[in-house]
Amino acid sequence: MAHNINFNEQTGKHSFFSVKEKAWHGLGQIVEGYPTSAEALKFAGLDYAVEKRKLFTYDNENQAADEDIEIKIPEMEVPNYFATVRTDNETVLGVVGRDYEVVQNTDAFSFFDAIVDGDGIQYETAGALGKGERVFVTAKLPDYIRVGNDDLIEQYLFLTTSHDGFGSITAAFTPIRIVCNNTLNAALRNCSNAIKIRHTANAKERLEEAHKLMGITNQLSIQLEEIFNRWTKISITDSEVKKLIQMALVPNKEVLQNIQAGKDDELSTCFKNMTDAAFEYAMTNETQQLETTKGSLFGAYNGVTGYFQNIRTYKNDETKLKSLLFGGTGQMRTQKAFNLCEHFAKSERIGFFN
Repeated sequence: MAHNINFNEQTGKHSFFSVKEKAWHGLGQIVEGYPTSAEALKFAGLDYAVEKRKLFTYDNENQAADEDIEIKIPEMEVPNYFATVRTDNETVLGVVGRDYEVVQNTDAFSFFDAIVDGDGIQYETAGALGKGERVFVTAKLPDYIRVGNDDLIEQYLFLTTSHDGFGSITAAFTPIRIVCNNTLNAALRNCSNAIKIRHTANAKERLEEAHKLMGITNQLSIQLEEIFNRWTKISITDSEVKKLIQMALVPNKEVLQNIQAGKDDELSTCFKNMTDAAFEYAMTNETQQLETTKGSLFGAYNGVTGYFQNIRTYKNDETKLKSLLFGGTGQMRTQKAFNLCEHFAKSERIGFFN
């Protein structure tokens, strides 16, 4: 798979670290134990600072017609715009406005440290993309969501920030089912599982948002544990699983109408291949044979999440992260699958597919 992990020519290393296991791209530093935030910064090659510097252009008004005549042209400052520069190698990362505030990489980690005062939080991956303009970190929380007797879902916080002026600081709660590494994102009761912070926000505001995220995490984990355990007790037939997957992955109303009318012959080959792959995963993958998943509504939901996490191919790692965590196709479709499963559980099948 293609990747966009930053390569630091000064150190000869990729700017990424992971605890114990290699990431999708197989690059970066693998460490055995969970590091402190300071150690994680170094392991991931994120121990660099970013400065906001003035931008200049040239005054060509008095440029000589004769190109052989050398004329010194005075610099002109570009008002209200600045370059963000990585100070360890003097690389320009982006152009920003005067109100833009640089959030250093150390602040991204201290954001998580502030939530639980460093107690129990485990930094598992971190890295930089491109020239170092985008930084991300995942941290595992100590508690689990327990589904049945032996199906555990780890709780992660994921944060990404940028130094190029594009996008806010974004932090999200991300449950991961251990046995198959499925991202089980779901927004419940009109409560998003993510927060966005502008680069103009000060440290106090960011700290307040950090505690807000922890409140969201606690609320969602309690709700998800109750919902997932309820789903394990609801049976669903193979044909219903196939129809639920089709409805979750449907791209538009026209395709939905064909599905509801049973006109499978009018569905595109691309859509059929996608839903067939998700259905095959839901039916045959070994992680779907547990007591909590086999023949259950919880298993049907995992069929969709497992497809986007483990089967579907992506252009690169950054595309996969955006798809699964930050409003991309994967997150939208798995959220739709979640909503469909909730509807299925409450409707007792009556009129569900109409």
